[in-house]
Parts: sequence; C-alpha cells; structure tokens
Amino acid sequence: MAFLKEQQFCKACKKEREECGMYVKGVNLGNWLVLEKWMSPALFEGTTAEDEYNLPRQLSREVYEARIQIHRSEYITERDFVSIKAMGMEAVRIPVPYFIFGDREPFIGCIRELDQAFNWAERYGLEILIDLHTAPLGQNGFDNGGICGVCRWSQEPEEVEFVFSVLERLAKRYGTRKGLWGIEVLNEPITENAWKLMDVPSRYPAADPEMAKGSGPNSLEFLKEFYCRAYDRIRQYLPEEKYVVIHDGFELLAWKDFMREEKYVNVVLDTHQYLMMAEAAGCAQEMEAYKDYIEEHFKKDIREMRQYFPVICGEWCLFNSLACGCDTKGGQSVLNGVERSCEERVDAEEKKRIYRAVAEAQLDAWKEGSGYFYWSYKLLTDTVNDRGWIGWDSWDLGRCVDFGWFEGK
Repeated sequence: MAFLKEQQFCKACKKEREECGMYVKGVNLGNWLVLEKWMSPALFEGTTAEDEYNLPRQLSREVYEARIQIHRSEYITERDFVSIKAMGMEAVRIPVPYFIFGDREPFIGCIRELDQAFNWAERYGLEILIDLHTAPLGQNGFDNGGICGVCRWSQEPEEVEFVFSVLERLAKRYGTRKGLWGIEVLNEPITENAWKLMDVPSRYPAADPEMAKGSGPNSLEFLKEFYCRAYDRIRQYLPEEKYVVIHDGFELLAWKDFMREEKYVNVVLDTHQYLMMAEAAGCAQEMEAYKDYIEEHFKKDIREMRQYFPVICGEWCLFNSLACGCDTKGGQSVLNGVERSCEERVDAEEKKRIYRAVAEAQLDAWKEGSGYFYWSYKLLTDTVNDRGWIGWDSWDLGRCVDFGWFEGK
C-alpha cells in the first residue's frame, strides 16, 4: 500500500499509515516456471547448460518438451498449496519468465500453469504476487535471470517494450482476480555496486562470450524511468487495491525521492537480503556478526525506507556459512564451479540452534517493514548424496519447517 505524497494515509484502507497494518507472510515458488539448475540438477543432465536459455539449445525439441512438461506438472501441484497454507503462509510469489505467453522460441509458454495456480490459491485462501523474473538478453547476468553472464536487456529498446507488453498482458488477464496480491514488474535488475560485489562475469561466465559483449549493470536512471512507465502501462488493467511491486536493484536507500507524485498508489518496494551477500560484503561468519549485520543493515535500512514505501523482503533464507561448517564464498554452489571439500562438521542440534537464531533475527527485521517471501518453497537438490551441498537444504522452506529450523505460524 504505497503512501501518498504527504505520507499520511494508506489510500487502499483510508487509515493513517501507523494503523494500516499491512503485513504479508509468503514463500516463493522458485524453480517451477523459471528454472534454476542448482535447484533441480536432473533437468540439465546430458548438457553443459548452466541456465534456461541454453538448455533447449542443447536438447532435441522432443526431449526438451518432455522434461519441461513433466517438471511443471509434478514440481508444484494442488497439494503444495494446501501445505503452504498449513505452514502459516498467506501468499506465494511466483517467478514467471518473459516467454510465459509462449511467443519466444524455442521456449515453451506456461500461462496454463499460472492459471491453475490462481485457482488453487483462491480455493485455499492464498494470494499471488506475480514476479516477472527474467527479461530477454538478461537484466542481471545471473543464472536465475535465465542467461548467465549476459546483461544487455536495458540497452535494447525493443526488448524493453516487449517486457512492457508482457506486464500489460499479465495485468489484463489477472488484474481483477481475487487471488492477485500484486505484480512485480522485474526481478533483481542489477545496478553498479551489486555488479561489482557479485563479480557477475566471473561468477556466472557466459556460454557465448560474443553474446555477452557490452554487458553491464543497469543505471538507476533507467530503472526509475522503466518503473514509472511500467506502472502506467499496467495500472490500465490493475485496480488500485492491487499492488505494483518494484525491486530496489540492490540499492535499498536509493529510492527516497521516487514516485512521490499522488498518482502512484499502492507501490511496494521489494528488497532481497541474504546472509551470503552479507558474507560477500565482509560480514564475519559468526553468530554475533550475523546478528549485528541484520540489525545495522537489514533492520535499520528497512526502518528508514518504510517512511517512503511499504517495504517487503521478497527473497531471503536461513543459509549461512556458519551452519555449513565451511566458507561458502558468499553462497557459491558446486554448480558455480567452486571446489570445496565441505564435510558435515556441525551436528544437528547446533545447526538447529544457528538456524533458529538467524531466523528469529531476520523475521524481527522484516517486521520493520510490510512482510516477506522466503526463498524458496522447495528444491530437488540431493544435499545428502551429492557431494558439496552441505547446508543447502536451508533454502528449502519445507525442510526448514520439518527440521524445526523455522516456524511459519
């Protein structure tokens, strides 16, 4: 519920901001409609592809279609919506690709699956945040952006316009659905500081260096213009009580002077905060250091920015190197080419103590804002039998709940 220019009232509920009480608890349905190799390695077997862009280019059409269709039909089902509700969650954030409508070969559209998700959500009392998770030619160069090492989308006006068209079609199709919480116009468009911190070209090397030429971070100026135009395009079909969500580009404090005009209603600022990013930024891999970082950065910054926007943490998890028992180099996986001989050094009780402590600290930070979505609901990585995945089960909310690391209710 974005605040008006004077920052006095929430336009949706007509209450003063302090009395509004907007707070959402949710989980991401990651790796369902947007693939991430580390979350489901078997889908990529027999290829050298590290991302969704290259997967269909290394498989026959028949094999690719069969893998995708089976994955989508089995990875998330009606039963999962029942389980998510039972966990105490109120909403799901569903990452969708730019080819969701099936108009970008060789990819297969997935609008039917999103239709099913809305029916399930409405049946079981959940809401959906549609998250446009990828853009053609990449908005961040991450594997989760669909194409590793390539970040040229914002440099291509035709592809920017294509993204607007996708957002418009999503808003038109779902804008009046009871189950719609909102639409996030683009996931994690990277800006300069995060590009350098993540060392994107090295961490996510491009399969085609020629295609990656000219890649670089998006400017804040471009993102601000894009967000304003996206808002105008989707508000034609999106009722004012539904939220338009913008990502902070990994610069949470950079948006204080943005969208202050009265026409911008119910705009929510999304920030993604991971302890692995804190480690990459120099946070010591110790419990007190984690707590201090959460207090001084996550909590403090959200408290500061809530004066301008409702702030949600759209992605976070319990993963940290302390519980892994080794330095994960800022959360790099075996699929990122990181060689490590990480063995199980932390016993079950100590691991539970660590995870419950970081869960409590982070949940306390999100309460400074307007809610959260855990990343992610599930993954198919075998963290027991496949070497190198020690600790990665903490990305799976279902496992975290079952192990007693996280209490959703």
